[in-house]
Amino acid sequence: MRNTGEKVIIIGGGIAGLAAGIYALKSGFDAEIFEKNAVPGGECMGWNRNGYHIDNCIHWLTGTDPGNALWDVWKTVGAIDENTEYADTDRFYTSNVDGREVTLWNDLDRTERELIGESPEDEDEIRKFIEHVRYAESCVIPAIKPMDMMGIRDYMDMGKSMANMPKVLKEYGNINCTELGLRFKSPVIRKLMTDYLPSDYTAYSLLVSYATMTSGNGKIPLKGSLAMSLRIADRFKQMGGVLHTSSSVKEIIIDKHKATGIRLEDGTTVAADHVISAVDTDFLFGRLIDKKYMPRALARAYEDRKAYPVITGFQIAFAIDADFSVKDTLFFDCEPVRVGQKNYDRISVKNYSYDTSFAPEGKTVLQANLCQSDEDYLYWAGLTSQEYKAAKKKLTDEITQRIISRFPELDGKITLLDSWTPLTYNRYCNAYHGSYMGFVTTVGNKQMRFKGVVKGVSNLYIAGQWVMNPGGLPVAVVSGKFAIQRILKKQHRSIEV
Repeated sequence: MRNTGEKVIIIGGGIAGLAAGIYALKSGFDAEIFEKNAVPGGECMGWNRNGYHIDNCIHWLTGTDPGNALWDVWKTVGAIDENTEYADTDRFYTSNVDGREVTLWNDLDRTERELIGESPEDEDEIRKFIEHVRYAESCVIPAIKPMDMMGIRDYMDMGKSMANMPKVLKEYGNINCTELGLRFKSPVIRKLMTDYLPSDYTAYSLLVSYATMTSGNGKIPLKGSLAMSLRIADRFKQMGGVLHTSSSVKEIIIDKHKATGIRLEDGTTVAADHVISAVDTDFLFGRLIDKKYMPRALARAYEDRKAYPVITGFQIAFAIDADFSVKDTLFFDCEPVRVGQKNYDRISVKNYSYDTSFAPEGKTVLQANLCQSDEDYLYWAGLTSQEYKAAKKKLTDEITQRIISRFPELDGKITLLDSWTPLTYNRYCNAYHGSYMGFVTTVGNKQMRFKGVVKGVSNLYIAGQWVMNPGGLPVAVVSGKFAIQRILKKQHRSIEV
């Protein structure tokens, strides 16, 4: 495409920022990305410790089915293509209660047989659940254009492709995961329904997540999250984009209600024709520009922490010097551990043996996770530096002991690689309350969605997971594309890019 001579400046080198940069270049703009960290990728990240690789993002990548528009976006940015190799996994996760164990398999028929075999008295409810997971397989994230740019034909096409989703929403849209679990008599199936997502998530969120796996549209690219981020960054640079790492932005320069560039922390100013913020909206409004510009709906979500909570976690990575029987993700009961004012009596472990690049031969990486919330973030943030280090070590030791107690065969074969808290996500990515997803949609509250523009400031656009529920990588990547389409529409150019 002919170069326009106009420059797009993008703040943040995560998936949204990188995608915006690539689509800007495709549209004929010059593009520069400014990333505060030394490595691009944002929360789609991993790191090495003692010869092992710790992956900290992709549990599954939505959009791996070549038959949908999201796959086209992932291919365009260089994340995946027809030759991508995926992990050989056969399940979503497993829940264990008092020695009873059930799994959500990628094969729905297998799941149905196992659950009915575990609890024949729940057969009707199990069959209903399975039926609606099949319906949820039709759910897709809009990836061709923003919903506010769609015409009647677009909505008709989307309605046809997602014809079964209203059935899912009718049955599971007005209850949360806890209420879903209570529909079953079996204790272990109850836990299966409440283990993976926070209890106040709407129940349909679980069905949609699981359906992504069963439909084949949620696979795990080998080599991990960091490798995928670097592939996207390489695509951006190969196309002529300029990526500035270790370059923190202090503010967006606004002149006469128009974004004209940015000022870095070192005082350097960079002029731009268009500015895209691909950082957390909490950081954008109040840090990069005045908070008065925040959209009203977004401001209400930040104010109402009960209606729009966020999800984060305390996590630990271990090196396992042995073959380990646990496959993928397992939830189990444990002796309670305390974080702030809350007790946790269930934890999860995830075995990364499906990717042999993460560990030396015959060994594996095991990660444990305690799902945490706003309240937990405030607990960690309220500690002094010394208290924080002590609390982090104490919790790490306690969870390690719980894992060895549950799996005595690991005694003497498990070594700590690293541990991190919600504050880590905040420090590294300016993530609001350490969240690695967008706002949680709770029953009775509207999904968070707003146009990626800033009322009162022209030439400033927003990309990132906070513009649309549920957040995460799919929303991040399409929001980068959408930001460029908004510029093209303003210029009365074709948005087909």
